[in-house]
Amino acid sequence: MLERDQRRGRSFLKRFAGQQGGLDAAPEACGDALRRNRRAWDDGAGGVEARRVATRVCSQRASCGRGYMTPELDRRMFLRLAGATAVIAACGGAPSAASPSPSVGASATASVAPKATGRISIYSALNESTNNQLFAAFTKATGVDVSALPLAAAGDLQTKITAEKNNPQADIFVGGSSEFHDPLGKQGLLEAYLSPNAKDVAAQFKEASGLWTGWYTGIFGFISNTSRLNADIGGKKPATWDDLLDPIWKQKLILPDPIRTGGGYIFIATQIFRFGRDETKAMDYMKKLHPNILSYGPTSPGVITSISNGEAAGAPNWSHDILTEKAKDPTRIDLTVPKDTGFEVGAVSIVKGTKNLLGAQAFVDWVLTKDAGDLNTKLSNRGSVRTDVAPAPGAPTLTSVTLVNYDRQWATDNKTRIQKLWQTTVGIQ
Repeated sequence: MLERDQRRGRSFLKRFAGQQGGLDAAPEACGDALRRNRRAWDDGAGGVEARRVATRVCSQRASCGRGYMTPELDRRMFLRLAGATAVIAACGGAPSAASPSPSVGASATASVAPKATGRISIYSALNESTNNQLFAAFTKATGVDVSALPLAAAGDLQTKITAEKNNPQADIFVGGSSEFHDPLGKQGLLEAYLSPNAKDVAAQFKEASGLWTGWYTGIFGFISNTSRLNADIGGKKPATWDDLLDPIWKQKLILPDPIRTGGGYIFIATQIFRFGRDETKAMDYMKKLHPNILSYGPTSPGVITSISNGEAAGAPNWSHDILTEKAKDPTRIDLTVPKDTGFEVGAVSIVKGTKNLLGAQAFVDWVLTKDAGDLNTKLSNRGSVRTDVAPAPGAPTLTSVTLVNYDRQWATDNKTRIQKLWQTTVGIQ
């Protein structure tokens, strides 16, 4: 029945368009057309109720071609009245064959954007304390609830999202370096979304089509346990990464796992760029460093906890997380940033197949705001990709340290190959 009415409605539309000189006819023509085509409308376009609704729409339009319905019109009722599409098309443009992509940030023609509601599930590579406060602030700002899925390192989350591609469990992947988001996008596992707030993010910190967007930065530094450093190393902190090759560090270092963590992989990539992309020299460095490594930690925050507890003397790790730990007891640990270090662009992305696209988009929009940037910096000492967010007190910035020429796209494109090369080099499978 609905299909028959739609066919008749289209037939009516053709007659109406012909009588009115096309679909750009003036709105006052709507009523005349309806009167002339009353019989056709009654027979083929949904009956008296449909005509009443459509007539009201025409009378309420100030001009044709605006592309939106009036607030008085109940959209659900209208959609049930199949024939009304013909008259609406005549009064303001035919319905489009496909709705505008929900992945476009802002619509120039929409009068009121749909409101995000419900709940979203998030895979986060951030620490639990930051998650709790960040998600609570998001819910307060938007009304969208958050289910925080089990914490894991960025590499583990990339693996999870890949394994769950046929039945996604998360709506959002947040935190972790962009090197772990970008491959998911290339595999078609992320939903492209160009947030309106991405205009405030420099091109170097985001993927052009919106598959992921950077929202914070992190500089790789070195955490040392004050007691262990003094007792085992003579109190000397590393000024360069080469200092860690000294045999005095044997079995006294912990490195975040380069396979599972963004920090561990970025450490290897940093050595490659430090040696002018000479992979042979970089792997020789990693091979010489290996005897000094007590263990490869499964998460970067976990490694910081281990050093703070005195399980080892020191570890390459994220400066912002080291500062956060140091605030608990300034005498227990310390931060140094060796020369020629690397940095991350922490990203956020929407998982393809999300069950709450509007909620996921709202989260991306929110984390790119100044309020979220200020909160993240306050909670975690991370830098922000926004220029209007001040750095945390005492935190190193991209302009205050000596960085390697870090080619993020190369590091991303070659990540799997470099990880396997490292495993072969140090004999870990």
